[in-house]
Amino acid sequence: MNAPAPGTLHLIPVSLGDAPPERWLPAEARTLAGQLDTYIAENAKTARAFLKAIGTVRPIQEITIHTLDAKTDERDIAAWLKPVAAGGRIGLVSEAGCPAVADPGARVARAAHEMGIRVQPWVGPSSLLLGLMASGLDGQRFAFHGYAPVDAAERARQLRDWEQASARYNQTQMLIETPYRNAAMHAALLATLRPTTLLCVARSLTTDREWIKTLSIADWKRQPAPQLDKQPTLFLFLARK
Repeated sequence: MNAPAPGTLHLIPVSLGDAPPERWLPAEARTLAGQLDTYIAENAKTARAFLKAIGTVRPIQEITIHTLDAKTDERDIAAWLKPVAAGGRIGLVSEAGCPAVADPGARVARAAHEMGIRVQPWVGPSSLLLGLMASGLDGQRFAFHGYAPVDAAERARQLRDWEQASARYNQTQMLIETPYRNAAMHAALLATLRPTTLLCVARSLTTDREWIKTLSIADWKRQPAPQLDKQPTLFLFLARK
């Protein structure tokens, strides 16, 4: 008797903010996401909010949601995927945007490959790509660093190191910050980077509060500080040689 064909791990993007699902997720992906009865997510509460927004075939309380974080044991991930290897299907969602990109979900995708499970990515919003697209900075060479150090002196040293790499390789540098520290990060970038370095600030992408602007550091210093508090923001910069 032949073994059942392996199932599929579906990588489903979620919203970057408060916006209707039809704005950021194609209809086919919404339909598929609403049919799944098992998910892996960083936060069950926000995963349920996503499912409520797109609509589900079965009651949300009947949908299984496995919680994933950086400390999740590999054996737990394998156990979640075992029914998928036997022909089932499961969804993977991130806290924001595309799963497995700057996200612990990458471990799930890797485990699926190791178990012979099909991995299917679905089209949806990635703040990194959307911000890069709109920035006007170099879109062929870029690096995403996640968070800069919180300590002011360490942060300044790190920003200068990234700026040097940007100048050396003509490489766009990208970073994020905890939303309540966005204003401090913006001020640190202006205080640390060279006057000629180009800085893009991309706030609340895909939402009604979306705002994207690219200026040199010198020009930013002549502008009123943008309103970034408590709003998801991506910072991108490119040093001019």
